[in-house]
Amino acid sequence: MSTRREDNRAFHGGGHEHQTCIEDALARADDVCRERGVRLTPLRRRVLELVWGSHRAVKAYDLLAALGDSVGAAKPPTVYRALEFLMAQGLVHRIDSLNAFVGCPQPDHGHSAQFLICGDCGEVSEMNAASIDRAVADQAAESGFALSRSIIELHGECPRCATLPPTP
Repeated sequence: MSTRREDNRAFHGGGHEHQTCIEDALARADDVCRERGVRLTPLRRRVLELVWGSHRAVKAYDLLAALGDSVGAAKPPTVYRALEFLMAQGLVHRIDSLNAFVGCPQPDHGHSAQFLICGDCGEVSEMNAASIDRAVADQAAESGFALSRSIIELHGECPRCATLPPTP
């Protein structure tokens, strides 16, 4: 398998149309919320759009700053409530180690989250490897542990950063 960034499905290559990515995520969110009978308010939608603004984890206070005056006087509890809603609907995930949030590319069904987190550029990619889910569930069951959720965070370098020459 090539190590060029464009060939790696986990990370987005040079041909990635990010605006289309954002529009698709918002359209999926509209569909998911409509199917579930919940309301994607303008503020929730805007927070989701900001989370999808890049493929990097974003902190709540960065979202608050980005909202600025566009939605009136947004306060931290307002942003946290919006994020709680988006997490409850599976539209975003919380990256615990970074205390930050990323958009979920598959919000229409529940799944365990596995993240590849680049420590250099900050890009985060979600992967869903069923074999990892099975291994974690099997080990938990063997230990008599009642697993309620699984989030796996893998820190390292994305293909692009791994091929860059070291900075002096």
